[in-house]
Amino acid sequence: MFYPGESQGETPTELGAVSRGFLAAGFGLFFLLGLYGSLAVNRSGLSAVASTSTGTRSEGLRIQEEPFVISVPPTEPIRTTRLGPVTYSHDVAKIVADRCQSCHRPGQVAPFSLQTYDQVRAHAAMIREVIEGGKMPPWHADPRYGHFRNDRRLTPRERDTLLSWVDCGMPHGDTPYVSRVSGNGESWSIGKPDVILKMEEAYAVPAQGVVPYQYFRVHTNFHEDKWVQAVEARPGDRSVVHHFIVRIDEPGRTYKHHGQQPYLVGYAPGDVPSVYETGTARKIPAGADLIFAVHYSPTGRPALDRSSVGMIFAREPVRHQALTQGVSQENLHIPPGAANHPVRADFRFRRDSHLLSLQPHMHLRGKSFQYRAVYPDGRSEVLLSIPAYEFGWQSVYRLAEPKPMPRGTHIECLALFDNSSNNPNNPDPSQAVTWGEQSTDEMMVGFIDYYLDQPARLTVAARRSRPSNRPTYRRFRRRRRLMGK
Repeated sequence: MFYPGESQGETPTELGAVSRGFLAAGFGLFFLLGLYGSLAVNRSGLSAVASTSTGTRSEGLRIQEEPFVISVPPTEPIRTTRLGPVTYSHDVAKIVADRCQSCHRPGQVAPFSLQTYDQVRAHAAMIREVIEGGKMPPWHADPRYGHFRNDRRLTPRERDTLLSWVDCGMPHGDTPYVSRVSGNGESWSIGKPDVILKMEEAYAVPAQGVVPYQYFRVHTNFHEDKWVQAVEARPGDRSVVHHFIVRIDEPGRTYKHHGQQPYLVGYAPGDVPSVYETGTARKIPAGADLIFAVHYSPTGRPALDRSSVGMIFAREPVRHQALTQGVSQENLHIPPGAANHPVRADFRFRRDSHLLSLQPHMHLRGKSFQYRAVYPDGRSEVLLSIPAYEFGWQSVYRLAEPKPMPRGTHIECLALFDNSSNNPNNPDPSQAVTWGEQSTDEMMVGFIDYYLDQPARLTVAARRSRPSNRPTYRRFRRRRRLMGK
C-alpha cells in the first residue's frame, strides 16, 4: 500500500477539485494477449454523476465514447553497435554512477553494490543479461506516451558502451574516477538536508506475523511556515520497512482519517525523493506535526526501525504550492479467478492547473495502469501507460515539463487486475479481493502531483524558508523595525 490520501488544499473550495471513482463492471469485452497483447474497453454510452468533496452533486459527466486501450508496444530487435576501446574508468564508471548507484549502494534496496571496479566486474555477466533483456534500469512506462525527466532507461550510446566493455574483457583503464555517492549508505539522494526529523523512538518489529499499520507522530517544532524544495523519506531498517508515507497534521484542522491529511513524501522500493523545480515547493505550516504511517513486513528475525525524513528548504521565492491528489476507487471487488478485471477512477480540475508527476499504485494483483487526459475542447491524450505493472517498483513518473491542465480537464485512470492462478504473485486466486491496507488486499490509486496556476498567498521571501536560529532571527527582525525598514 502507498496511499497519500485525498485532495490537498487549504479547504475543499481552495482546491476546487471534483473527484470520483467507480468500478468498470460491464464495460464490454476486455482482452489482454499475455504481456504482448492489448486491453480494449468499450465505454460506449456510459455516464456517471460526479460528487464534490462536500457531498453535493454536480453536472452529469458523459464518458468519451471510444475504446480505451492499454497496449504493450511491439517488440523490436535491439541493435547494438560495438564501440572501440572502452574502459571502466573513462567510460563505464560514470554510467554506473548515474544509472545504477542510486539503488546499488549500501543501505539501499538493491541486493549488491556497484560502486567499485571490482564490484561491477564481478557482476558483469548479470549486467549484460539484464541490459540485453531490457530489465535494468527498471522503467515500466510505454515509451510511446509522455516525456519524463527521471526516465531511467539507458540511452543507445550508454547501452553500447556497457556491452562493448564486457565484450572487450572489462579493462580498468588509467583515468582515475571517484564515486560521487557515499559508500557508507549515510548520504541523502537530495543532498545534505537542512533538517532531519526522526521517529522519537525505535519501533520493535517482531520476527513473524502480520503487523498492522503503525502511526508515529513527529514534532517539527517549526515556528513559521516552511517551504520544502526537496524531501526524502528514509527507512531505518530497509529489510522490514515495506513502505511508509509522511503526512502533515496541520494545527487547528480535524480529519476523519489519516488519508485526509496533506501528503509530504513517501518511501517505497523504486521510488525517488521529491525534488521540485525552483519556484515550486510543499508547505508545512507553523506548528504542524508529521505523521509517519509505516507498513512493516517481518523477515523472520526481530528488528528495530527508526525511520526519518530529510528536507531542504526553498532558497528562492515560492510561486506555486505542490499538491497531491489520489484518484482512487475504494469500492473494489475483484472476483475470484478474474484475469482481466477493470477498475476506473476519474478526477476533474475545477481551476487552471499544471501537472507535475504521476504515480500508479496497486498491489500484488495489479496488471496494467493508464492515465488519460480529456480536455474541455474534446481532445484527449494518454499521459502515461504502464502495460506490465510491477508491485516491487513503486515508480513516480515526473513530467519533463509541467503540463497545463485547463479548468474542466478530466484525468481518467484505468487499472487492470489479475486475480487468476496465472498470476504468480497472487496470494489466493480463489478469494474475492477488496480494498485494504495489506499487500494481500488491493488498492487502485492514480496519484498526481500538480499546482494551481493562481499563486494566491504563495509568494514567499526565500529567507523565510531557510533554517535559522529562532532567537537570532527574531532579534534581526526587531532591529530592522527599530531602524524603520
